[in-house]
Amino acid sequence: MALIHSFENSGNYLFRNRSYIPVILFVAAVPVVYLTKTPNPDTMGIVIFQVFAMIVSLLGFIVRAITIGTTPAGTSGRNTREGQVAEELNTSGIYSTIRHPLYLGNYLMWIGIVLFSYNIYFFLIVSLAYWLYYERIMFAEERFLEKKFGNAYMDWSLTAPAFIPSFKNYLKSKIRFSFKSVLRREYSGLLATVFGFAFIDNLRYYFLSHHFDPLRLSNQVLCAAIIMVIILRTLKHHTNLLSEQGRS
Repeated sequence: MALIHSFENSGNYLFRNRSYIPVILFVAAVPVVYLTKTPNPDTMGIVIFQVFAMIVSLLGFIVRAITIGTTPAGTSGRNTREGQVAEELNTSGIYSTIRHPLYLGNYLMWIGIVLFSYNIYFFLIVSLAYWLYYERIMFAEERFLEKKFGNAYMDWSLTAPAFIPSFKNYLKSKIRFSFKSVLRREYSGLLATVFGFAFIDNLRYYFLSHHFDPLRLSNQVLCAAIIMVIILRTLKHHTNLLSEQGRS
């Protein structure tokens, strides 16, 4: 099999199984947190670093929210677990600055949690592994778009970088931002991120104190996130309050 076909097939396979990445990260975090020397959590530098890690993840969520909120149904960027989906090439809005904004958002959301572990080696390893994993997925997606849209895709790929945004060719989004779309589709990602921070925080606290504290602030925030997700999921599946025509 030619390398180009091998890369494409492996990219499609990795895409279908990308939901296992958080599980791998959580498992890997256990020995990392255990072996990492924990600095004094009350020092200003550590507090600032913790806030920075959370801001990185928040930035990732914002990138995803902008992408989801300005993506109409049937366009590139609406791939499902089953495979690639695109009836129209999406080249305006955030897609005029970067070809894979959702994957950039994913990286920032997860790397913020990784930073929260205080381990620079974990950060470097996860960053490298993320790139190697998603490079194949991006390759497979771009092969699909190239086959389907031909020169239109090639012209767009020459102006929009794959992973690091460039705003020199920015085009205003063809549709308005929809907060409903974000509420309908992004609650699970937000919950996973909050859970990730709470997981690291509780893990570190347990290794230091040898007991679990259910009243820690991270657990309170996690409980609030769970309640919010239950409400949004109920509204999504049992009402029309979050439904919109022309949105996926």
